[in-house]
Amino acid sequence: MSAVAAGFDLDRPPAILVLEDGRSFRGDAYGAPGQTVGEAVFSTGMTGYQETLTDPSYHRQVVVMTAPHVGNTGINDEDDESSRFWVAGYVVRDPALRPSSWRSRRSLEDELVAQGIVGISGIDTRALTRHLRERGAMRVGIFSGELAQRPVTELVAAVQDAPQMTGAALAAEVTTKERYVVPAVGERRFTVAAVDLGIKAMTPTLLARQGIEVHVLPATATFDDIRAVGDGGPDGVFFSNGPGDPATADAEVAVLRQVLDARIPFFGICFGNQLLGRALGFGTYKLKYGHRGINQPVMDRTTGKVEVTAHNHGFAVDAPTDREVAAPADAEGTAYGRVRVSHVCLNDDVVEGLECLDLPAYSVQYHPEAAAGPHDAAYLFDRFVGLMERRGLREDTSDEGARPGPPTSATKSMSDAGEDK
Repeated sequence: MSAVAAGFDLDRPPAILVLEDGRSFRGDAYGAPGQTVGEAVFSTGMTGYQETLTDPSYHRQVVVMTAPHVGNTGINDEDDESSRFWVAGYVVRDPALRPSSWRSRRSLEDELVAQGIVGISGIDTRALTRHLRERGAMRVGIFSGELAQRPVTELVAAVQDAPQMTGAALAAEVTTKERYVVPAVGERRFTVAAVDLGIKAMTPTLLARQGIEVHVLPATATFDDIRAVGDGGPDGVFFSNGPGDPATADAEVAVLRQVLDARIPFFGICFGNQLLGRALGFGTYKLKYGHRGINQPVMDRTTGKVEVTAHNHGFAVDAPTDREVAAPADAEGTAYGRVRVSHVCLNDDVVEGLECLDLPAYSVQYHPEAAAGPHDAAYLFDRFVGLMERRGLREDTSDEGARPGPPTSATKSMSDAGEDK
């Protein structure tokens, strides 16, 4: 096969990818020229690269695509999950030479160049992925042009000087600077305060399609800021996905504990799941190489059903998966009651969801908004609506009990709510 047929451009400047353990891969410059460093992670999704690149959870990470051919559908104006690309770098085996999609407005590489994202192509991405699976996620650098000619020992030293993801507090770097409102679609049924820790655009969109007016607040929001949402406070509180180490988010955990103390219905996704775990008194830890892709099997232990789900997380909650337990924080004087792990990943038994049995609160580690990805977890948005409905009924009948009833079943599939991505 010729170099051009394989996706190589013989006129491209050389590039090199260097891992902190000294392993290196030589290839061709792709995207913007120069150098970049970050944490090397791999994504197993065959599609959805535009949503991946614009997901704030990938901040400070160099994403390796395991799919060999990337860029076929170009870049369009509809599928962005934020206003910019957040990845620190991009690694592909065989970039498309010419995009082919009726929605495409420009090529993937043109957009990488425009946004200053340094990448590399023409390397064995599956060998790199196997290395990361065996050795774990680690720091990496991409160097192109004349920089690629420097001694590898110098490049390794530069990579080793880069900050680790463990201990990184990144939500403040990706959150909205100002609060904004996403209006409810149709009649407004509820008002929700959504704390933006790196929120993806599809999440408030899908909440709005449930008749929810979504007030998106910065990650620095206080409990007073949350209580100021709506008439007499919000009907529910949502904590979004986001980048970084949840062990650094003490301020956000303190706010979440105030939400739980007030018995306001709570739903968290990804980073929000980790913060709920911490608020309840559980620890968090870094996974060896994380879960990233749109084909991860998860069991809902409430129903016994298996869902194919979209993931993007390098940390997880450390909680027992075999039984319900009292919230560890209760030993410190809280009254959160019983907690169970509601979802587990079938690949490795990692905690993928938490449910409070004596509070109106639950969360999942994966991404039910499915941007991109399968729509198996659409019912989780219905469940949030169910918690707020039951809270409203209690207030209407002056019933001060706080424990929610059983989760509602899905009343509308994700495909009914919007176009597949």
